[in-house]
Amino acid sequence: MTVQGARVFTTKAAAPLLGFESVTVHYGPIRALHGVSLAVFPGEIVCLLGGNASGKSTTMKAAMGVVPVSSGRVTFAGEDVTGLSTAERVRRGIGIVPENRRIFPKLTVRENLVLGAYLRSDRKGLDEDLEFVFAYFPRLKERLGQLGGTLSGGEQQMLAMGRALMSRPKLILMDEPSMGLSPRYVSMIFDIIRQVNEKGVSLLIVEQNARAALSIAHRGYVLQTGEMVLEGPAQELLENDDMKRAYLGHA
Repeated sequence: MTVQGARVFTTKAAAPLLGFESVTVHYGPIRALHGVSLAVFPGEIVCLLGGNASGKSTTMKAAMGVVPVSSGRVTFAGEDVTGLSTAERVRRGIGIVPENRRIFPKLTVRENLVLGAYLRSDRKGLDEDLEFVFAYFPRLKERLGQLGGTLSGGEQQMLAMGRALMSRPKLILMDEPSMGLSPRYVSMIFDIIRQVNEKGVSLLIVEQNARAALSIAHRGYVLQTGEMVLEGPAQELLENDDMKRAYLGHA
């Protein structure tokens, strides 16, 4: 279903923390993104919505530097990072919670968390940051010596988020945080996302659960077949008739 009513929506005059400027991405001859522009401003939760094959995960990969940009540019904190590696983007302040968590199943919870800080030079702050993570995820502290692969799906998502926080990010990119989780864990994870944001961390969330994402986001974007078709404040999108028909399950 086509979502009508695309328009430009600007919230702030300040420079965005993360910016996409007419970004196009190809996989060989296949164009996955076409002229996509978006912005995440400091202190925001922004959700990126769309159906299967809409380009959501490709957008996330372009933001992380996993796939090359054919045209356009990606900026972070006012600087062009289009050609930079994923490691350099992490070093500059982008944390990543990838799809399907991708923790290290044969490493302990503690080892997984410590790996999140591997690019940092201030090793003395490691224990302090572990306690910061445990304040959000006390269950991880109870399982420090347990192998990551033995955790439940919800606990693995907590571990992936904790690992991202260990890099002291300015921005966290989250790809499908609710995937495969029970309703109880979904509610818990989205509540923690809100708490992390209240501490000053910005977030860009790719999510198929449109209602859950918009319930905590400040703004949202909707992708369809690689193009941006709708954007606006989260509450406005929740009330948009085209959004209701296409993604929220009712007219």
